[in-house]
Amino acid sequence: MNALHINGNDLSLEAVRDVAVERRAVLLLPEAREAVNRARGVVDALVAENRVSYAITTGVGKLADVRIAGEQIRELQLNLVRSHAAGVGEPLSTAETRAMMLLRANSLSKGHSGVRSAVIDTICEMLNRGVTPMVPSQGSVGASGDLAPLAHLALALIGEGECLDEKGVRIPAADAMRRAQVKPLVLEAKEAVSLINGTQAMLAVGTLALLAAETLADTADVIGALSLDALRGTDVAFDERIHKARPHPGQLKSAANLRKMLEGSQLRESHRDCDRVQDAYSLRCMPQVHGAVRDTLAHCREVMETEVNSAVDNPLVFMKAHLGADAPVRPAERSSAGVEADVLSGGNFHGQPVAFALDFLGIALTALAGISERRLERLVNPALNEGLPPFLAAGAGLNSGFMMAQVAAASLVSENKVLAHPASVDSITTSGNKEDYVSMGMTAALKLKRIVENARNAMAIEAMAAAQALDFLAPLQTSRRGQAAHAAIRSVSATMDKDRVMYQDFARIAELIASGKVAAALR
Repeated sequence: MNALHINGNDLSLEAVRDVAVERRAVLLLPEAREAVNRARGVVDALVAENRVSYAITTGVGKLADVRIAGEQIRELQLNLVRSHAAGVGEPLSTAETRAMMLLRANSLSKGHSGVRSAVIDTICEMLNRGVTPMVPSQGSVGASGDLAPLAHLALALIGEGECLDEKGVRIPAADAMRRAQVKPLVLEAKEAVSLINGTQAMLAVGTLALLAAETLADTADVIGALSLDALRGTDVAFDERIHKARPHPGQLKSAANLRKMLEGSQLRESHRDCDRVQDAYSLRCMPQVHGAVRDTLAHCREVMETEVNSAVDNPLVFMKAHLGADAPVRPAERSSAGVEADVLSGGNFHGQPVAFALDFLGIALTALAGISERRLERLVNPALNEGLPPFLAAGAGLNSGFMMAQVAAASLVSENKVLAHPASVDSITTSGNKEDYVSMGMTAALKLKRIVENARNAMAIEAMAAAQALDFLAPLQTSRRGQAAHAAIRSVSATMDKDRVMYQDFARIAELIASGKVAAALR
């Protein structure tokens, strides 16, 4: 895989996954290096002239009015990183931490943060040589960004704190950096606040969750089609004319997927002239429900793609070229060396846009898992699965079949309903009432991560049940695409001819879903 060259402006979510999961190498684009160096020149001039500028020659947060003398500026950087590395809880996964590192480096690459290019280079070196900081998952309120998680990243950058080795074991960061031959940084003016101010922790977790959710949306269409065919449902509800009359993009897409999945099914043809008028909502309304999830994913992707390529630091450096030829330059920020720039304090670190998206995504996936469980119920319930054995058990009574599997799925979707309560409607005052309205975006991200896992596991149970139901209907076959999905499931989970322990089947099918191999039936 070719190295990824970052500039802060065109990083894709897929590239984030490439670096986080596939270990793609990362380098700073030369043009971006020039922009970074220009902004750094502004910071150096302010320090040299002893000008008052927030977080450069002052303290931070409630302590913004405290002046920091030139000889104390390096000490301030260390103190900020050490004091803010106050996270608790289980560490983020290696993939999530690597995503966070890339996102932080990319944001700094925009040239608005005023750091030296060496800061970005060191983060890239750590990524390229497999140095992964230990970042506790809890401790962020999502403004001023993800301070605690990012401070743990910065702590490793200066050779302090802990890292995770290739087996996930905690080791001293100094040892990890030495083994990888990465030289720890000595932070200069403003660099600590630029490293710890931002939304990259919630965004890292959220980006990987969104990519997983997009796979789940395609998988839901595939598995839903298998369940409908096994229950001898109709494809009339997926007629294109119906959906063009209510043309939500996601609905159109899911309806088209379901039509493709059912095309050529012998099972569908076997009951085309039956007396059933229409199916239950969990079958008939799949395009409307799955489609609404798709539209939510599209909105969340737009938010995250914007955030991935945003400057979320504070303060931000704007050269006159950035502002336009007629833009005023405040005298306090014009150095004697002739550097024309503004250093502006704002609130781009606030995680509200991302927090809303993360909560919205959690709500959507809760619905996706919920309708999956309702289809599962129809597959196993002897009052609803006409023509199939009770609980899909061969020799029902002696064997319980999928009775408890449905209970497990029900527990997952009910847990999701609790987790789907939005974190972003909450706030708590911090930093001596200076930071008096926060986003709780990291809480939203951590909840979302759990919702994704629960949804995937619930869909894995439906997939196993749908495959079992189709086996009972042989020699009639589902469609060609349905057979491909059925074969994928059977590649990791055999037919149940009598009761057996199923939890390992669920885990293998969930892994299959995550890999995209079930969704591949659409293609």
